[in-house]
Formats: sequence, C-alpha cells, structure tokens
Amino acid sequence: MANNFLTPKKIISGNNALIEAGEELTKCGRKAFIVTDETMVKLGNCGMLEEILKEKQIDYVVFPEVNYEPDDRIVMKAADSYRDNNCDFLIALGGGSPIDTAKALSVLLSSDAELSSYMGKIIDIQRPALIAVPTTAGTGSEATRFTIINDTKTTTKMLLSGPCLIPDLAIIDPRFTISAPKSVTAHTGIDALCHAIESYTSRKAQPLSDTFALSAIKRIFHNLPVCYEDGSNTEARIQMSLAALEAGISFNNSSVTIVHGMSRPMGALFHVPHGLSNAMLLEGCMNYVADGAYERFADISRYLGYAKDEDDKTATEIFLHELSGLLKKLNVPTMSEYGIDKDTYFASISKMASDAYASGSPSNTIKQITVEDMVRLYKEIYR
Repeated sequence: MANNFLTPKKIISGNNALIEAGEELTKCGRKAFIVTDETMVKLGNCGMLEEILKEKQIDYVVFPEVNYEPDDRIVMKAADSYRDNNCDFLIALGGGSPIDTAKALSVLLSSDAELSSYMGKIIDIQRPALIAVPTTAGTGSEATRFTIINDTKTTTKMLLSGPCLIPDLAIIDPRFTISAPKSVTAHTGIDALCHAIESYTSRKAQPLSDTFALSAIKRIFHNLPVCYEDGSNTEARIQMSLAALEAGISFNNSSVTIVHGMSRPMGALFHVPHGLSNAMLLEGCMNYVADGAYERFADISRYLGYAKDEDDKTATEIFLHELSGLLKKLNVPTMSEYGIDKDTYFASISKMASDAYASGSPSNTIKQITVEDMVRLYKEIYR
C-alpha cells in the first residue's frame, strides 16, 4: 500500500535560524500579521522577530492576545484585526497555541463558515502564506496538518485537519526555547514524546513516520532531562527542538492514539495545558495499551538500548519502567496536585470518554479501545 508523506515546504533549523530565514520572509508578502501571546512580547522573543522584519523592510502588526487554550472567539477577533490592518500573510510565534490559532485564522480568512463546520472534514482552502516559529520543543504544530481550537458553544476541543494547514515555512531556532521555565520544558517535551510513541504504536504507522518517531524518542529520552535541569544547555535545547519537529512530522503522517484522545476533553473541561494533560495520562494509557502492541513497544525499547535479547513482552516492560522513571524525573503533578476537583472530575468522566471516542484518535490505537475502557482509565489515572 502506498503512503503519502507530508512536511512543511521548507524547514530552517539550528542556531540563528530566524536570521537565516529573513530572506524567505521577504517572499511571503508585504505586511505580516504576527500571532503570539503576551509572554512572547515580555520575554523579547517577539522583539527579535520584529527586528528581522524591520531589517527586511517588511511591515507588520502584532496580535499578542492568544492564551494557552485558544478558542473560536479569539480566532474571530484575530480575523477582524488582520482584515482591519490589511495584512497579507501570517507568522505564528510561540508554542502550540499561537501556531494553532494562526492555522485556524487562515481558515477563517478564506471562508465565511464557522470553524465548527469543518469538524470531521478535510479542509481544502486557498490561504495566505503561513510561517511558524515555535518557541517550545513540544507540540510539533509547525509541521502538522492539524489544529486544535476550543469551541465555546459546546466546551469541546475541535480537531481540524487538512494538508493546507501545514505551514509553508517552519523556523526552528532553539534560542527561543531557552527562556522556557522548567515546567513548560517538561510538559511540552512530554507532549513531543507522546506524539512520537503514539505515532510509532498507531495502526496508521508507516515506514517513514517510524523513522522520525524513533529518532524523536531517542533524542527526548537523552535530552529532555538535561534541558529540565539546565535550561541554558544549548546543545540539549537544539536536540529537543529537532525532536519536537521530528515527532510532529511523524504523527502528521501517522496519527496520535489514546493519550491525545483522552487529553483533549480533559484539557477543555478543566483548562489543563495540553502538554500537561498528556503528561498526566501518558503512563497509565501506555501501560493499558501495551499488550496490544508488544512488538512495537519492544522495538522502541531496543532502539533506546534498554532491551537487547529479551522477548517482546519483557522488552516492553523494561521500556515502560524507563518511561515511568523519566516522568518522575520531570515531576509531573497528579491531577489532584494540579487542583482538579475529584468530584467534578468523576462527574465529567462519561462526557470526557464520549468526546475522546468521538475524536477518532483512540481508534488509531492497535489495541481495541471502547468508551468503557476510557471511563475505567479516567478513573484509574486520577490521583
């Protein structure tokens, strides 16, 4: 069976990638609409981008109003600002939220339809040029055909998809990740790890996605603890930026599975940042689904050097033990420690499980997953 393999049209990565990308930005349009958040402005990251635009004599407008869980209302507000300022291309600067917002914005700019009308459809539009400059090593959104936006009417996270949502240019400059605090480093890094593990153990895995997934997993296991303990370690930051990109490319051409399926409704209802909700669910979900894909998990264990001649089941158990150890090093809080009220959480489990199943992601898991399975997992994982 033939496989399609999609990536951004161009990727510029490494130290000073933003500077190197300056000439490419001149080809995108005359006035940029920068989608970002207040933190990027305060940290000076937006200022670095603005300097490049000024140097290249590109006009721009900054829209710094994205929050960590973007919704359809902020996208509509951004669309009004884009049109009012006569912009003609988009630059997303930040973590997954600004990049996802810019992708959704590109859809609204090309159609009068509500974002929710695109749910379950392959989006095919003519949009403005879209550039992504990630400032965290995690979401991989700079390389994917997906965007996740909260629907304020239904309190669900909309997963929108289409090849046109892949940015034209991804600028992977690790300088931007150095300012990330320890918790953000950990949670976004685990998000990338989820992408890679889920992609490799998905029903939709293919040879090229496997290559990127395994490489990402190894980079993350070797470098995420280093970044967590010493955020100024430039080499480790470079490796994590590449890992997040690889993981994004991998799941873009394969799929995520149960973790992301269960994470989205939890994030939408309890306003948990995406990477953190994935981190809370990862170990419990992988322990549950491993017996459906011993061969695939064993491959990961051997690739990392944790297992050698052991049988697949034993090699999988070794990997899961190492995964648990990694999460402990990164001090992932439990749901109760984060402040999710137990009674409210348990009252929401039925809706979360139904929403997770409806997203389609859990069905990509090699092990058969039912709504009842996820109800049980949500209960078991709460601590």
